[in-house]
Amino acid sequence: GKAYVRDKVCQEYKILGKENFRTLTIVANSRKYSNATFEEISHLVREIVSLAETCCTESADPSCYDAGSSALSAKSCGGSSPFPSHPGTAGCCAQEGLEQKLCLAALRHSPQQLPRYLQPSNEELCQAFQKDPKDFADRFLHEYSSSYGQAPLPVLLGSTTTFLSMVSTCCISPAPTACFLKEKLERKTLSLLTLMSNRVCSRFAAYGKDKVTVSYLASLAQKMPSASFEDLFPLAEDAAEVFSQCCDSVDEDCMPKKLSEHTAKACDALGPRDKRFATCCQGKNLVQNYFCISALPPAPAPTLPPAPKPTDGQLCGEEGARRAKRYLFELARRHTTIPDAVLGKLYDASEKARGECCSAKDPPACLDSKRLRMGEELPPFLEKAEQLCGQYTQLNFLDFKKRLRESLARTMADASPELLGQLVEQRADFASTCCPPNSPPLYCADKV
Repeated sequence: GKAYVRDKVCQEYKILGKENFRTLTIVANSRKYSNATFEEISHLVREIVSLAETCCTESADPSCYDAGSSALSAKSCGGSSPFPSHPGTAGCCAQEGLEQKLCLAALRHSPQQLPRYLQPSNEELCQAFQKDPKDFADRFLHEYSSSYGQAPLPVLLGSTTTFLSMVSTCCISPAPTACFLKEKLERKTLSLLTLMSNRVCSRFAAYGKDKVTVSYLASLAQKMPSASFEDLFPLAEDAAEVFSQCCDSVDEDCMPKKLSEHTAKACDALGPRDKRFATCCQGKNLVQNYFCISALPPAPAPTLPPAPKPTDGQLCGEEGARRAKRYLFELARRHTTIPDAVLGKLYDASEKARGECCSAKDPPACLDSKRLRMGEELPPFLEKAEQLCGQYTQLNFLDFKKRLRESLARTMADASPELLGQLVEQRADFASTCCPPNSPPLYCADKV
């Protein structure tokens, strides 16, 4: 076993100092165990900081860290462990020595699908801060980091640090309201970067590079259906490359720098051709421009002939993957309100069909059978999804629910009022979470 774990921890401890090391440990473990309670994270952080404090001094015995981390692993594997629980813990605890420690260290919870953190009012912030500044800071670090755990670590650290600095400055200011207003304006770019990078990196983690390219391509096609595949595909590839480089990067400049460069390319390519993009691209701050573009609602679908379907030869040829993406792009620009999760399911189905049929004995026969089924099931499915999300986009929420109840009552005349009420709530919940362009990918894939 290498001593790299000890060296890494001790180097961080020496460079950062105890308090900053402690902050980093709360943020990193709250991201990692996003479903853990504050108490579980606190226990873990205390042990990790104590281990570093004891074993990272010059005079510490060389075996100090190994012995301490082994004791920590044993405690994790104990029956009444105070640390975050995880379904994989038992499997790790069946191993021994360094394997056990590395296995436990690699465990993580699935990230939260919908951020839970709600920022309290300025008065509530100051009350909690003045009551116990240290406890306030720890609880905030835990809540915020577990809610935005997919944002790159440097972005998250920057965001939490400036937030705590704002609270400690403004809560003792003679004019707190003016102070908060000024500080929040200064934090705006970083807040948006945290929100946006959490969204894009959640999608990247769920989809991988290939499918995130398709998702981004479809989103652009729905916002600007007049653009060609050749206009939009390079931008989608560029965005996927940014996410692949920066989502797990510890370089603090990676996400803000590369996302800004990507936004500049998108603005150069699309700003002159579309009024809405041009408006988003007017600002000097590229992160805010990116947020504006990502929040654009879908444009009305133009009247176009049916999407040209790729031939068997095209699907199974060298350019097969690109052809499948092009077909999804054509669907997205014709059905601009269909949500990302539905298009994602269609892409998965097309990739599965290509995988099964292109290596089959008789590819054309295999693809024909898939096409037949898709031909029967796809149009009504697309129509339903488009109708639901189209109405959600156009109407206010109360009118949307009223229209939903009316259409369900027509199609399900025998349904009881209770069942009708349940279906309305279920579909309204799906629409409000999954129709917007920045919907949580895994949660909505399950809901589809």
